[in-house]
Amino acid sequence: MARFPAVFFGHGSPMNALEDNVYTQAWAALGAHIPRPRAILAISAHWYVDGTRVTAMDRPPTIHDFGGFPRPLQEFLYPAPGDPAFAAELVQSLAPMAVSADERWGLDHGTWSVLTHVYPHADVPVVQLSMNANEPAAFHYELGRRLARWRDDDVLLVASGNVVHNLPVMFGRPPADDWAGRFEQRVRALARDFDVQPLIDFDELGPDAARSIPTPEHFLPLLYILGARQADDAITFPTAGIIAGALSMLSVRVG
Repeated sequence: MARFPAVFFGHGSPMNALEDNVYTQAWAALGAHIPRPRAILAISAHWYVDGTRVTAMDRPPTIHDFGGFPRPLQEFLYPAPGDPAFAAELVQSLAPMAVSADERWGLDHGTWSVLTHVYPHADVPVVQLSMNANEPAAFHYELGRRLARWRDDDVLLVASGNVVHNLPVMFGRPPADDWAGRFEQRVRALARDFDVQPLIDFDELGPDAARSIPTPEHFLPLLYILGARQADDAITFPTAGIIAGALSMLSVRVG
């Protein structure tokens, strides 16, 4: 049985769900070359809550967790099935960690805006795992290590966020220097060399990091994917680049 890769997607704007661009084309190409998994385990920047939860319904709803976008995006649906049996397996495998089965959330745009290009027919079951906002970065990396076992059980592990995500700067005055580009390149170099500890200690990486990560939820998903890396996994970068001076589209694939 082949091991599935694990992929961090820099998801950018939810409008990517509807757009055809270099990023969405790269996501589609990735889906075309990965065998069909039995399930997708997704971690999104947009489910950052008090506790660890897993979606456990047969039909997770498409969540439109944003405002101010065109009506076609507000009405967009990604009707992938859920997989309650896999969700139950996941909860059991993470014991004694407290993980609750959730039937109220669903798939948020961090998940579906990417998966609609990777698996456009929405025919692969998707289970989404929340990020516990009460835990430090090391916890999220270690949880990624625990999730790595599913890659050998026909599960595709995906995580979605942005290693640079500063919306106030994006919607304000363009930055005067390329701090976002410098930080994206630094993250890329550390990931390429699998020098993980500085990424776990990202709040010690200096002023470029502080500007790039004003809040942690868009950065932490990367740590799950690096945690899921096995010793013989190559690390590649399907997409990269800074949008509007303050949003990174860096994606990281292991395996």
